Amino acid sequence: MSNTPVPPHGQSSLHAVQVLGGGSSGSGVHVRSLSAGLVARGLRVTVCGPWSAEQGYGFTQAGAGFTGLDALTDAGSVASLRAATAGAALVHAHGLRPGLLAAVALRGRNVPLIVTWHTRVDVEGARAGLVRLMERRVARTAAIVLGASSDLVDRARARGARDARLALVAVPAPRRAPETGDGRRQKVRAELGVLDRPLLVTAGRLDAAAGFGPLLDAARRWRGLEPRPLLVVAGEGPDRAVLERRIAMEGLPVRLLGRRDDVPQLLSAADVAVLSSRWEARSLLAQEALHAGVPLVATAVGGVPELVGDAAELVPYGDPEALAGAVTGLLADPVRRAGLAAAGRARTAGWPTEDDTVAHVLSVYDELVQTILSERVDGPGR
Repeated sequence: MSNTPVPPHGQSSLHAVQVLGGGSSGSGVHVRSLSAGLVARGLRVTVCGPWSAEQGYGFTQAGAGFTGLDALTDAGSVASLRAATAGAALVHAHGLRPGLLAAVALRGRNVPLIVTWHTRVDVEGARAGLVRLMERRVARTAAIVLGASSDLVDRARARGARDARLALVAVPAPRRAPETGDGRRQKVRAELGVLDRPLLVTAGRLDAAAGFGPLLDAARRWRGLEPRPLLVVAGEGPDRAVLERRIAMEGLPVRLLGRRDDVPQLLSAADVAVLSSRWEARSLLAQEALHAGVPLVATAVGGVPELVGDAAELVPYGDPEALAGAVTGLLADPVRRAGLAAAGRARTAGWPTEDDTVAHVLSVYDELVQTILSERVDGPGR
């Protein structure tokens, strides 16, 4: 484990500022876990982000300070961030927009910036050019870019990052439900009305990037099975009305559950979990499925293959026939399902823990702080 950066005698503990946007739940969970670990190791941590993030993740409950970035303009957010980072030893931004705000706020200051790319921004047309410019600015300004998957590391290097590395990003181990085992499983299945039917579970924001269009195409192919599987979808988003119309018009065995905070419990009752995304770095659904020992069918995109290895059935994105075939094949093969469940649990044992993640980040912080101290003593360029 790396040594925690230690301040000179008589000075206060090292102050690390975490900058968070209003994006994915994965980055929010990561920053909450990271903040708690850093505080426990003696660092002073301030999280800057929207107040909704503080309400959702409770950074102050983890011992961190919090500064809201809810200004109506980017200029207002930059001003708040510049004030919050005064005297900070380093700033660690999570995501593209937070990284850009931090880069602007730190202009003219000799404060190292670390940026973790948890995901990528997929847009088309003129906005794609703007995103490339943002990525280039952030990648070239940051002292170090950490990517949650290998393809994000490659992307940062292509945008001009001086130093891009693979991040260790752990998801806290799922909490046990008050009721476990077959009793809990049967209760959840009864609530969904699938005591005698296969249950398929997926979760995500209801938008194009989640791949629910191809997933409904696949559902059309397995609706003739007997008994007919039910696919439940946990999540909300702008495409809900479109998906509802398709489900009703085509008579698909699919139910949209809306926003849920019990996805691990849903997975514990599932026969198969399905991830149909166009791209993922370290999919939270995939991690929760493997932790729960649920067979997973997933698209072979982004960081998914390196995350799950051979502990899931992987299919090409946008191929409903392959997706439907993988699901029906698993439903017909209990031995293969049991094998994948065991492989999934074994795979999770090799994933980084929260302590591993904190130790890795501390080693990065220590490296940067020592570089700054060396430059102050010896002068830059030596």
